[in-house]
Amino acid sequence: MITFRKLCAALAVCLAGGGAQAQDLHFSQFFQAPLTRNPALAGIFTGDIRVQALYRDQWNSVTTAYRTTSLSGEYKMPIGKADDFLTLGGQVLYDQAGTVSWKTTHIMPAVNYHKSLSTEVNRYLSVGFMGGIVQSRIDRSKVQTSDWYNTGGGDGEASLNPKATYVDMATGVSFNTQWRQKSEDNLFVAVAYHHFNRPKRSFFNDASADLQPKLVFSGGLRFSVTEASYLNLQGDFSKQAQFQESMIGVLYGLKIGPELDNPRYTLHGGAFIRWNDAVVPVIKLDYHPFSFSFSYDVNISKLKTSSQGRGGFEVGITYIGKNKRREEMKGVIFCPKY
Repeated sequence: MITFRKLCAALAVCLAGGGAQAQDLHFSQFFQAPLTRNPALAGIFTGDIRVQALYRDQWNSVTTAYRTTSLSGEYKMPIGKADDFLTLGGQVLYDQAGTVSWKTTHIMPAVNYHKSLSTEVNRYLSVGFMGGIVQSRIDRSKVQTSDWYNTGGGDGEASLNPKATYVDMATGVSFNTQWRQKSEDNLFVAVAYHHFNRPKRSFFNDASADLQPKLVFSGGLRFSVTEASYLNLQGDFSKQAQFQESMIGVLYGLKIGPELDNPRYTLHGGAFIRWNDAVVPVIKLDYHPFSFSFSYDVNISKLKTSSQGRGGFEVGITYIGKNKRREEMKGVIFCPKY
């Protein structure tokens, strides 16, 4: 059992408005979890339907593992007679951490409106919103205080509520455009404001335990190298209270097959770096309509001695589908994509 004093110290760090690394869930494959980055990134892909699953297993080599699972879905539809679109989606996050079985579940519906800015190329300004319910809970049977010995059992702390439920909200804006002659050469920039409602979350009914707002700046640039290959650069910078995190990297994509405009396979390889924390090699395979990805965190922070450089791994799968009626339409169809 964990002592109550140690539990209080841990919860103080994670619940009293600490940094992004201490409280917000995050993925090294952030490019595979767009709603975690910004609700205004929903729907920015080539296709009409996207379903993504991502699993992260962290810190097995140091302590009790942190396991995080994300499942998200998006459906993009045209609006009106112009080239505007609306994306409806949502994300479910589940996280389990620590010796007290700290479990957190997020259920977050999202909506994103894409305004067309050009009749000649893909160029869109998108405004998104996401909001839903978050529930955190711990296993009281694994919490022990000094009163446990005096009362003959129980955790001895009546003020400890094993569940904390709150409403969380986020909003964001993004801009994406084709930037060279080839339609595949795209870029995007985005900014999101998470927890703008400053939700209260505490296992001790502490009204001062605000979840601090977080700003996330995102960007991506994709450009062709040859007819069969391209580079995809992406990065995120987040700031929450006095804490901040930067992650940036690049993937090299190689199309495999006789039809380069619609390749049967695309193989991606590259690496990302989380500043002062980890280097993350990544491999990804597109096998239409699915994508499979794997990454591994190599720890380079002060914990590298204890972790022996082993931070954790992530595995992801994505499905992207197209509306058959729209696919049969002739002529050029513009839509937000990256």
